[in-house]
Amino acid sequence: MSDAYGRGGAEPPRGDDAPAAPVFDHDAEPEAFPTRPSLDKRPSGESAEPAAEPETTVLPTADPAAEPDAFGPVAPDVREAVTAEVPVVHGTAEMPAADDPGYDPFAPPPQPPPVAPPARPRWSGRPDAPYAAYPGAAPHGYGPYGPYPSYAPHASYAPYQAVPYGYSVPGDMTGAGGPTEDLGRRYGKRLVLWAALVALVAGLIGGGVGAWVADREDTKVRLGEAPAIGPARPKDSIAGLAGSTLPGVVYIHVRTGRGESTGTGFVLDTAGNILTNNHVVESAASGGTISVTFNDGQQTTATLVGRDTGYDLAVVRVSGVQGLHPLPLGNSDGVQVGDPVIAIGAPFNLEGTVTSGIISAKDRAVSAGTSGSDVSYISALQTDAPINPGNSGGPLIDASGAVVGINSAIRSAGGGQGNPFGTQQEAGSIGLGFAIPINQGRRVAQQLIDTGKASHPVIGVSLDIAYQGDGARIATEDVKGTPPIRSGGPAERAGLKPGDVIKAIDGRRVHDANELIVAIRSKAPGAVAKITIERDGAERTVDMTLEAG
Repeated sequence: MSDAYGRGGAEPPRGDDAPAAPVFDHDAEPEAFPTRPSLDKRPSGESAEPAAEPETTVLPTADPAAEPDAFGPVAPDVREAVTAEVPVVHGTAEMPAADDPGYDPFAPPPQPPPVAPPARPRWSGRPDAPYAAYPGAAPHGYGPYGPYPSYAPHASYAPYQAVPYGYSVPGDMTGAGGPTEDLGRRYGKRLVLWAALVALVAGLIGGGVGAWVADREDTKVRLGEAPAIGPARPKDSIAGLAGSTLPGVVYIHVRTGRGESTGTGFVLDTAGNILTNNHVVESAASGGTISVTFNDGQQTTATLVGRDTGYDLAVVRVSGVQGLHPLPLGNSDGVQVGDPVIAIGAPFNLEGTVTSGIISAKDRAVSAGTSGSDVSYISALQTDAPINPGNSGGPLIDASGAVVGINSAIRSAGGGQGNPFGTQQEAGSIGLGFAIPINQGRRVAQQLIDTGKASHPVIGVSLDIAYQGDGARIATEDVKGTPPIRSGGPAERAGLKPGDVIKAIDGRRVHDANELIVAIRSKAPGAVAKITIERDGAERTVDMTLEAG
């Protein structure tokens, strides 16, 4: 017959001869140490006679090396080791006596020799014994729970073993079959891994928070402190030239009973002489005050030294001013079209305004003023540097910082010549500004300083203003009581006759009477000029010495 775990040999009786299924008392006190199924539990002191082993069919044993167990090595039966070493008395272990001479309370209990795993038999192939080939298999139809197949726990998985206090469990309770692992070292490694993981997570969180805080800090605008000084400017740059020129520029205000006019001027010498346009101080000639403001804000009054309507130039003088800064005067004859220039003045009373441009043209014939003796004839330098009312009389300087012109007139968008007096507020710069060449201005200014007035070169002829052809024609009859050619004048001495057409002066073509006057005014009295005339369809050139008018 089979044991309590279904292990057995011969087939058990069937039918009515089969014994009743074992009855389990669930209220009985459990055993402290379960014994092997093949042992009968008896009272203390009684021994159990081993039952006769039934005959079983022995199958060939498999070679573990050739066919390893799919479930791993078979763990030893812990119950055999415990029952072999510890006497069983009602399910409890007897402790060794304290008076035993061989008793050592600190000595480990003896360990059983390792149990070799049982060989796994193959199936016998018999249909009537399908379960006998496997350890723990019960005969078909009978078991501890009725007429169904019953399986005992596989020998490789031992049930939980209760161990007496103070004794170690033989083998590894995990079923690995080796010695018990050092738990302290294993849990120490886990603790180190957990600590590293926590540190990593904390570092990531801290880094994220730090980056978030830094990003919030970076969104704040920090303008910082301004540098002590700006970058160094070359002396020949616009900034450098403006810086060296502004101390020599002045701003003029004229007040009379008829109103006020403003303009610009610049210092000629340390004596206090200042050059400006005639139309700026013209109203003061008949009574009024002239006020001069320097670039550093110093103010003083000035007196009129002299002025000339034909050249539109005037000189005023200041006294008692220290630290005057005269501007150097250049050579306007050496100026070329395209040369850079800078204009400085007070357009619309905005003092210290600096604009820049180039020389757009030379010897541009410009007549400014109303009519008669108020008309100024200028052989001007044309520039696209913005010039507006209030710039009149200010310097036009070249790339070396020398004055090459005196800003005097503009061409307005409404047509005709812009009012150079600075009183026509609707007029503004359209890039057509005109300046008196400094060579002419130097000569006239010197005459005004010396004598208070300027002389004009003349040729001694009266011109036919109604002539529409190319050139300037000498009148054929008296003009307002003046003969066409003055007797003994430069034109008569050169052989000119009434009706002759003047075509050029010193090779410079003239197209009308205004251009002829401008060309003559650009020269000094006493200069010799080559005059090209046309008579009876033929041109001829004669020399003429200009005289002061």
